Formats: sequence, structure tokens, C-alpha cells
Amino acid sequence: MLSLTRLAVDHGKLRALWDVSMHVGRGERVALLGANGAGKSTAMGAIVGLYAAASGGIEFDGAPLLRASTAQTVGRGIALVPEGRRLFPGMTVQENLAMGAYAAASRRAVDEPLEQVFGLFPILRQKARQNAGELSGGQQQMVAIGRALMSRPRLLLLDEPFIGVAPLLVDEILAALRRIAAQGVTMLLVEQNTHRALDFVDRAYVLENGRTVLEGSREALLGAPAFAAKFLGLE
Repeated sequence: MLSLTRLAVDHGKLRALWDVSMHVGRGERVALLGANGAGKSTAMGAIVGLYAAASGGIEFDGAPLLRASTAQTVGRGIALVPEGRRLFPGMTVQENLAMGAYAAASRRAVDEPLEQVFGLFPILRQKARQNAGELSGGQQQMVAIGRALMSRPRLLLLDEPFIGVAPLLVDEILAALRRIAAQGVTMLLVEQNTHRALDFVDRAYVLENGRTVLEGSREALLGAPAFAAKFLGLE
């Protein structure tokens, strides 16, 4: 479904990604792991058209994405839940959710995905007329995920979705994500908590200094000495 081939991305004169390759199959749950500054968020931004590629390729459903705008990638079925949520705090929960349905196809049928979001996160129905900035961190994350779902994505990108979320709400959000995945939505997850990520996904890629350095299933990565030493603190 999604393929990155030797992707390189520059931030001004600084190269953020040097050589990132990965593949996400339809219906998979895949994690992108690595230390802060490894390039994980840059890779996610490049997929949705926020950052231009310096070289390499990105394909979605066999078609190139390199020159697609963010609006075009959303229209093709990709949605990003950005790090830090990026909500409009002075707008209501329902208004924030509606912002996710700006693609032409989504605008024609807003009520159905809105009901699906409220079904996943019932608290958002209760808070629908409350400003998003007044919610807890976990509730704001639910809004961010719900906003992405309003475009009816086939590929959902989640960039650090559990930062600032209380443990009890982390479990609730993970349960909702499993329900979303069970409906056939493919997921690519960036997550600092390695154990949490590997408990959720089918397999993972590891980035280091803007390069893909490891790839494998949960079992394969946990059994790799280099991975255990670097990410689990097992020397």
C-alpha cells in the first residue's frame, strides 16, 4: 500500500532524512521507532506532502506521492494525526472534528463519520459544544484522532499519539485504535514507548540518524542484540 524507497528530505540546508526505505501492506499496523531526532516525524510529514523529497520515492497504491499536496494525499485516503495534536483550542470539539472533512468527498457525508467518531469516543459527544482547549490531554488526543478519521482514511498516520495522555486514557485510545484497525484501516505509528508500540503493531522499522537501520516483527526485533541494547537498555 505504502512504499518509501531511499527517501531523503532536507530542512533548509540541513539533511533530516538520508536513506529511509519501508513498506506498509494493506491492513497492517507498523511502527516507526527511533530516538528523538532520528527523522520519524519528518518521514511522516513527507508522506502527507508537508516536506518535499530531495531524492528517493514515495508510492501509495502504486502511484507516486512525491509531488502531491497535502490536500491531494488526504483525498487519496491518507490522514495524519500530528505530534502535539494541533487542534484549534478556541473552536468547539465538533468544529475541530468538522475540519477533518474538508476533502470534497468527505464534505458530502459528514454525519456518518461524525457518528463513527462519537461511537469510538463517547465522551466527545458529551463535549461536542465545548472548546477543545478546555479538554484534558487525552480527550484532546481523541479529538485529533477523530478529526483524522473524518476524512475516512485508508491509511492512518499517528505521530506520538500518547504524549501528555494519562495512562487510563492511553488504554482507552489503544482500544479504539484496535477497533479502527479491525475495520480495515492501515496504520503507521510513531511511538517513543517501544514496548507499547510493539504490543500494538505487526512489525516495525527503526530509524537512526535519518536512515532505516532495522526492520522486523516484534519477536525478531526483541531478539536482536543491537535493538535490545539501544532501545530496551539491555547491554
